[in-house]
Amino acid sequence: MNMPATAQAMLVRAHMLMRMLFAVALLAFALLVMVQVAAFAREAAPAADDPVLEKRLMTLAGELRCLVCQNQTLAESQADLAVDMRNEIRAQMRRGASDQDVIDFLLARYGDFVLYRPPLKATTLLLWTGPAILLLIGIALMARSLARRREEIAEAPLTEAERARAQALLGADSGAERS
Repeated sequence: MNMPATAQAMLVRAHMLMRMLFAVALLAFALLVMVQVAAFAREAAPAADDPVLEKRLMTLAGELRCLVCQNQTLAESQADLAVDMRNEIRAQMRRGASDQDVIDFLLARYGDFVLYRPPLKATTLLLWTGPAILLLIGIALMARSLARRREEIAEAPLTEAERARAQALLGADSGAERS
């Protein structure tokens, strides 16, 4: 196929333009990805001055609840409040506070909720027994529902009129099948 020189030049330019547009689109995508990754970046945690203290801190923080996340321990959570609480615990430990002193401080400030495993006492009794109570209620409701269903399904004796009608219908069906 012979094409005029101007047509070939236009095809070459179109091809170059498409390659440039593709490169620009690829660059824009790469920048968008980098911006998204940068949005999740956080400042790295400082290296522990005292590894023994950090281990003690993380052990204790594993027993405490993050007040923001609620389903994570203080050691697992990356919420700002959790970071502040770990810093407070670290500062108290550096001042010589025992683990129990730190727990008492947090209990006074936040109540039993800060403990990941709250103690069994009058104020937390429902918390500890609630799942078992709900399970028993569910079993009772299911048993009652099944008993009612069993009563509804139980065969009631047919009246003479119903029996005669059933025989007539069955007789009509069996006669139609024979022919």
